[in-house]
Amino acid sequence: MAEIILTQYDGAILGPIAKLLGWVMSGIYYVMDHVFGIQNIGLAIIILTFVIYLCMFPVTYKQQKFSKLSQKMQPELQAVQKKYQGKRDQLSVQKMQEETQSIYEKYGVSPTGSCMYMLISMPILFALYRVIYNVPAYIGSVKGIFDNAVTGIMGVSGFADKLTKFMEDNRIVLTQSVDFAAKDDGAVSNFIVDTLYKMGNNGWTAIKEVFPSLSDVFTTTQSELDHVNNFIGLNIGESPWHIMTTSFEAGAWLLVIGALLIPIISWLTQVLNMKLMPSASGGNDQMAQSMKTMNRVMPIFSFVMCFTVPVGLGLYWIAGALFRSIQQFILNKHMENISLDDIIAENKEKKKKKREKMGISDNQISSAAKMSTKVNTHNSDHSNEEKILQAESYAKKAKPGSMTAKVNMVREFNERNNK
Repeated sequence: MAEIILTQYDGAILGPIAKLLGWVMSGIYYVMDHVFGIQNIGLAIIILTFVIYLCMFPVTYKQQKFSKLSQKMQPELQAVQKKYQGKRDQLSVQKMQEETQSIYEKYGVSPTGSCMYMLISMPILFALYRVIYNVPAYIGSVKGIFDNAVTGIMGVSGFADKLTKFMEDNRIVLTQSVDFAAKDDGAVSNFIVDTLYKMGNNGWTAIKEVFPSLSDVFTTTQSELDHVNNFIGLNIGESPWHIMTTSFEAGAWLLVIGALLIPIISWLTQVLNMKLMPSASGGNDQMAQSMKTMNRVMPIFSFVMCFTVPVGLGLYWIAGALFRSIQQFILNKHMENISLDDIIAENKEKKKKKREKMGISDNQISSAAKMSTKVNTHNSDHSNEEKILQAESYAKKAKPGSMTAKVNMVREFNERNNK
């Protein structure tokens, strides 16, 4: 059963990102076609991947510096955690947070420094899935391939009923529907394009029987579409699992092997990338364990998912992992020659300038810290005085004959003799 997404994805968050990626990818494809005469979606995806990671390099570089500093910060952070281990009162929690924050201030970094890369890369991945899943909606040159077929179908009398029955017979399920009676030619045209793009080789054979007068048009359209979607013999719009099952039935063993290589290579490149990544923290703390778990899970996740997502998305994962590995190898060599003191000084200077733009001076921060310390000390002293007065009150109300009453008698006797 196939699922069709009608035109461009209109989600509030991923929708605009998908449109931006589609616009960039459309530009890349246009240059490839009109300058170099190359019409290939797979190659456009690889180039788009390079552009994405090139744009993300500043964030990657910042993350690498954070990882390098984390290795030096970790013993100090663990010492603070050990110091307040088991203490859950408000004052201890507050002091633990203050001491932890002071360590981050000392090295000039933010506790959220390692999250920025993930916050940027994940939406891009999900948005790119939408683009690859429905390429004609984002790349006008590819959508143009369907013009003759769409015009031909819409010119057939009763095409709406025939197309609806064709989808039912071939178990094609759409996430959105179109109102043929509304006579919105744009919506109907997009609906037909999305249907034709996703129906596969068997669908092209079946639709020729429904619209026999358009058999030659369908053959030409399918040929042009296969040409732009072909990457080393694989259709980038189909999933490796679909290619493997259909090719196995047809005895096309090379396609089976080629489709199987996509998940395998994706897994291998992810493992290589994780091996080159520096550890964000040392020891056995929770963050280190989480990072180790993610490093084990991500390659497996990539391997499993690559069977069910379009080959084009698998190409993005493979190309992305290769680019990151090369980038990481160069960064590792670069970081070996950078002094930690230089990174710390640079980070502090950036934070200072940022505070100055906000109108906050270092003197104000220092004064606030001293005031906070005085308040905490005052509160602590006040609390101790209250406890002493409370204890004396309880002692005065002690029952006659009790141990507390006897202690009171001895205390009063000593006070009288000392006067």
